[in-house]
Amino acid sequence: MSLLLKNHIQEIITDLSDEDFDYILGHFVPIKRQKHQFVLQAGDEVKYSYWVVKGCVRSYVTDDAGKEHILQFGMENWWISDYSAYYSKGISDIYISCIEDSELLAITVDNYDKLCRELRSMEHFWAVKSKFGYVALQKRILSLLRNTAEERYNQLLSQYPQLFQRVPKKMIAAYLGVSRETLSRFHARSGVM
Repeated sequence: MSLLLKNHIQEIITDLSDEDFDYILGHFVPIKRQKHQFVLQAGDEVKYSYWVVKGCVRSYVTDDAGKEHILQFGMENWWISDYSAYYSKGISDIYISCIEDSELLAITVDNYDKLCRELRSMEHFWAVKSKFGYVALQKRILSLLRNTAEERYNQLLSQYPQLFQRVPKKMIAAYLGVSRETLSRFHARSGVM
């Protein structure tokens, strides 16, 4: 678990010393959850940002009719949380649950801030990660506004083909905002097995 996090950080901070990494790792808490278990529920205090070591999770909300709307998937090397509540130390509006048995490393906002103050390299690391996250979110919003559902399906398939092997089709449909039947038509037309 620790070697994977070290490799992840070293994608951005190439001169990370073993001593600095051991110090960084000491600020994380390992968490294991089984398939279908919650990592976070709406109404919970948001204590952590989670880095997915192993497994697959999803963040979602439900509307008044009980329909699920998936905001994000998280696979290995992805970060996930209710960031609005995380940074404000508030209450979650979203759920995060495990699609597969999952191992996560979690960090509190206090420890996040502490590492940023004490290690400029970690401040840089999280600035880069935040930038990538912001760009991905903006692309998703623009895709929702500009593209047809089938174009969004093809884009997701092209970007993250492994999702289609790991995530049930009903969840892909909830992420794309289409019915399961519509997703099946897209799937048939794409020729993906």
